[in-house]
Amino acid sequence: MYLTAEKKKEIFKTYGNSEANTGAAESQIALFTHRINHLTEHLKASRKDFSTQRALLTLVGKRRRVLDYLRTRDITRYRSILKELNLRK
Repeated sequence: MYLTAEKKKEIFKTYGNSEANTGAAESQIALFTHRINHLTEHLKASRKDFSTQRALLTLVGKRRRVLDYLRTRDITRYRSILKELNLRK
């Protein structure tokens, strides 16, 4: 499995400042980004996997909504998470 419990805890600890802080916008964005990267790599090998493609588009939409929420609430946190995850080129 690509996303173990330990990996999730590491993501939440790094971006949410605590393993228990799973609701922080930064930790959700980081988790979505990890999953999006994994699905993108899978789709490079399996181009006709349309259910995975749909799941990828759903995750991208969820991440976009959380990023929009964070941008309206606190622009400095928004900019810092973009820089940490290299989401903008």
